[in-house]
Amino acid sequence: MTARVLVVDDVPANVKLLEARLSAEYFEVVTAADGQRALDIAERGQCDIVLLDVMMPHMDGFEVCRRLKANPKTAQLPVIMITALDTPADRVAGLEAGADDFLTKPVNDLALITRVRSLSRLKMLTDELGARAATSTQMGLEAEDASFRRPGTILLVDDRASSRERIVAGLQRDHHVSVEADPQEALFKAAEGGFDMAIVSLELTGHDGLRLCSQLRSLDRTRMLPILVLVGPGEEARLMRALDLGVNDYLQRPIDKNEMLARVRTQIRRKRFSDRLRDSVQQTIEMAITDGLTGLHNRRYFERHLDTLVEQAADRGRPLSLLILDVDHFKAINDTLGHGAGDEVLTEFSRRLRGAVRGIDLACRYGGEEFVVAMPDTDPALAYLVGERLRLKIAGEPFAVGAGVEPVKVTVSIGVAALAGPEDTPKALIERADAALYQAKRAGRNRVAAAAA
Repeated sequence: MTARVLVVDDVPANVKLLEARLSAEYFEVVTAADGQRALDIAERGQCDIVLLDVMMPHMDGFEVCRRLKANPKTAQLPVIMITALDTPADRVAGLEAGADDFLTKPVNDLALITRVRSLSRLKMLTDELGARAATSTQMGLEAEDASFRRPGTILLVDDRASSRERIVAGLQRDHHVSVEADPQEALFKAAEGGFDMAIVSLELTGHDGLRLCSQLRSLDRTRMLPILVLVGPGEEARLMRALDLGVNDYLQRPIDKNEMLARVRTQIRRKRFSDRLRDSVQQTIEMAITDGLTGLHNRRYFERHLDTLVEQAADRGRPLSLLILDVDHFKAINDTLGHGAGDEVLTEFSRRLRGAVRGIDLACRYGGEEFVVAMPDTDPALAYLVGERLRLKIAGEPFAVGAGVEPVKVTVSIGVAALAGPEDTPKALIERADAALYQAKRAGRNRVAAAAA
């Protein structure tokens, strides 16, 4: 999904410059020339991140940021303050207003894209967690109330004593910092777990900090650990290599304390939201919303969550498509081979279905031999192609149904429908997909049919 960036600046030349830089990296860009217009766009959910100039008439960037963070509808929206006044007081004021990060004019291209990518990924996590939590609450299953404000646990890898002391002094009021000068020992410590993030110097004496970053990304136990690297002036090439390796963010020496606090806070929040999301999906509501045979979400969860997906798509002007799948001649399998063989077919069908859709898609067992897939940010043409790929995946290889039994050839019929507009409803979307499914059945089965536009 492409992040939508709101650029807020009253100087047209500044807006055009930022718009060109972001568009070149395939971000969508919306613009506002004043604070009130920015607040309106954000409240309508038409952006994923805000680049906010400080110096504006009528309402400055600090006030806009305060209002965004005070509004429950926009409180989780990441805000990057852009200022020509590069003083600690400005950064403190931005932090107090709720800003997530800072950029100083003239804006460095690498810094711009790195910050926007990092915070847009955080926004995607918070959106998905919010949707899952909303679904759980609607179903009477309260999501666990976890605090994201508790101190973070940080592993600092730096062999310069003066640098370590300044970093620890800047972080220790809000976080617990464990210091390690040797990269190999640091890797062992990180693998033992318990850290919210790692800060790694790329200027280690006699050691390659990039190698440590690569090792952290390659180990299962540290693969998701946020990494922030420290770089000196003129180290752009090594920094680009670090970002290619999967490093999340960077700080350039000399390090500004408030900038460091902002970057650390973002990465720790991202880690905790990510952890919470996995726990929420895998544990909090798993038993109540999971089909016991296939492991997919069940119809109860699907109908609740589809309401959320339709509402989000309508509010943001995004496409949403739906597939309904029905195993062809399933009753004959049960009648001739028994219900045990039928269960084997449904289990294998679910495995193939899960392997053919994206992580953001919602695949569920709708009932019996019928399945559904809700596909955010997917137009009808692409959904049809996905349906055809699924059909071929099912028909391409017979299904094993037990020892000593000949594998069974299985096919599927699929109906495709898409959200028709902001006034469309989940019920109408399901009905159109269901009608398309029956069209596929009437046409001979083992095919995909699309609902009329």
